[in-house]
Amino acid sequence: MWNYSRNLQYPINIKNRNPEMAKVIISQYGGPDRRIGSVTSIFVTTFWNAR
Repeated sequence: MWNYSRNLQYPINIKNRNPEMAKVIISQYGGPDRRIGSVTSIFVTTFWNAR
């Protein structure tokens, strides 16, 4: 019924891996602080209501 493919929209090339930075970025999106996710939702809600 569903066909899921794990292809990126744009190809990327990671030359140097940095697991510590990856942890920080992931924690900002969905971790306990969730700063980027909450700011994004506030921005989208404000923009949508301003139209």
